[in-house]
Amino acid sequence: MAKLKKIGKKQFENKLSKTTPKEKNWNEIKAIDSWQIFRIMSEFVQGYDNMARVGPCVSVFGSARTKPHNKYYKLATEIAFQLTKNGYGVITGGGPGIMEAANKGAQAGGGRSVGLAITLPTEQSENPFIDTDKLLKFDYFFVRKVMFMKYAQGFVVLPGGFGTLDELFEAITLIQTNKVEHFPIIMVGKKYWEPLVEWIKETMIAKEKNADEADMYIFNVVDNSEEVVEIINNFYSKYLLSPNF
Repeated sequence: MAKLKKIGKKQFENKLSKTTPKEKNWNEIKAIDSWQIFRIMSEFVQGYDNMARVGPCVSVFGSARTKPHNKYYKLATEIAFQLTKNGYGVITGGGPGIMEAANKGAQAGGGRSVGLAITLPTEQSENPFIDTDKLLKFDYFFVRKVMFMKYAQGFVVLPGGFGTLDELFEAITLIQTNKVEHFPIIMVGKKYWEPLVEWIKETMIAKEKNADEADMYIFNVVDNSEEVVEIINNFYSKYLLSPNF
């Protein structure tokens, strides 16, 4: 354990040395901020224009570090394949791991395979299974996240790290606060997710009263592709397929 802590601390210090803020005066910061507004606007326009043409899709999330031999990689491929066979396109972050697996499954199923790419330390390039006319590249995380949210008819969340948790909890929060339409959120892999779900239920809700019991019904936890497709199909047998805001 002590050895792991030393390794972790060294890794953190190496990352910190690469991301230390550069010195700027306040006037420089103001000027940069003003020009950034136009870059941000252009990303929103590009994203809205392209994504509005794609049609109903399901966003699939999970770790970029998951290897092809991993059971969750294979499961993501199968889920995406089944979703396309049921008429949904698949949106991913465009990178390797679970994202690659989902795009691969969508392409194998003859469905729409969308990639919303961003440059990250563990995601050096886009995966090869994205439709050539459906690859969008972003500089800003928050613009990219809007595209995931606005055009998704559902969120399928496989095991992942901080980025995956970020997308998951943002989606739950937006539904909880009625800022977007209620759409299915499905966490896949009970063994991975149940400790987190148990903490939410027992500590966050029951002990600390920081959420309501009703919030537990915002998401589902399942183990296979059939359950994913069934939940999404059952939901949209009652509700209209449309952008979420």
